[in-house]
This record gives sequence, structure tokens and C-alpha cells, in this order.
Amino acid sequence: MYLYHYFDKTIGPFVNLSDVSVDEAKAILNKIKEIKPDTQSAQRHPEYVKYRHHYEEILRTEFAKKGGVIKRQAPHYMVVEHSPWLSTWFENCAYIKIPVEEFDIKTVSFTYGDSHPVFSNRAHKMDDKEYRRKLYTYYEILEIIEKYGLPQDWNDDGRYGPERYVEAHIWSDETINKYR
Repeated sequence: MYLYHYFDKTIGPFVNLSDVSVDEAKAILNKIKEIKPDTQSAQRHPEYVKYRHHYEEILRTEFAKKGGVIKRQAPHYMVVEHSPWLSTWFENCAYIKIPVEEFDIKTVSFTYGDSHPVFSNRAHKMDDKEYRRKLYTYYEILEIIEKYGLPQDWNDDGRYGPERYVEAHIWSDETINKYR
């Protein structure tokens, strides 16, 4: 299994909005809206930073309950295998592909789909799929992928719901720093 990280080549990999203050993150998003208005990042809700911190708190809490090792306040985000949809998010898109074996799996959590809709009340009310409102360890996500497949294989266009990829949350800089 490979974990992918998509980014804008002009900015570089693993530049994390959650590593800066709320005001700095908002300023960065406003700058993106100004200079790259057609990118996916420019379409984010004005309260995106607030929402992001809310969902990261849920991820951190749920991972701690499962005994996950948390070495960062907020995770770095990756996805399981290639996501054609995510590869269109940036004007100058690039990606880094890292074998999951390079990570200490005790520092990686997963959601079946993007963590925001997975934990939102709106998506949960849509249906009663077992992977709604759940965070998984490495071995747990393997079982879910075995059962449902990768979302990008059956829902890359989002036609069947909000899940378009399996999101990986990297709670350590150890492996990430090798790829910056």
C-alpha cells in the first residue's frame, strides 16, 4: 500500500495550514482565492479553518482512544493509493508516494473518505454506512478496504456520496521530514 500526498509544486509538500495560527491560515486561503481562484482550495468555505480545527480535534480524540501515538497537534494528510480527483486540485499539481511500511503505523490513522464529511452530521444523516463517524487504525482500515474497495475506484466523481478516497492522518514528522 502507498500513501499519496498531493500539493502545488510552487508551494511544496507537507505545508500544513494547521501548523500556523488561525489568522495566518485565513490569510493564506485568501491569497489562494486571489491568485488562484479556479483551484479547489480557493473554493473553501470562509469558516474552513475553524471547521478543520474542529475535525482535527475529533481525529486526535478518537485516535487517542484507540491507543494511537500522537506526536503532532494536527496530522499531515495523505490518501491511500492514487486519487484521480485529488490530482486535479492544484494548478501545478505534484504528488509524493510513500510506502506505508516507511511509517510507524502506530502514528497513522484513517477515515474511509475525507474526515470532514465522515464526521459531519450532514453525511451521517444521509445513510447508515458503517464507516460514518469512525476513525480506523491501519489494520482496521485494511478490513474496511477489503469489504468496500477504494472509493476512488467506485466513486471518483462523487456521484455516490462524499467518500472519494481513504484519508490517512500522519501524527508524526519522522517520515514526513524525509520528503519535504
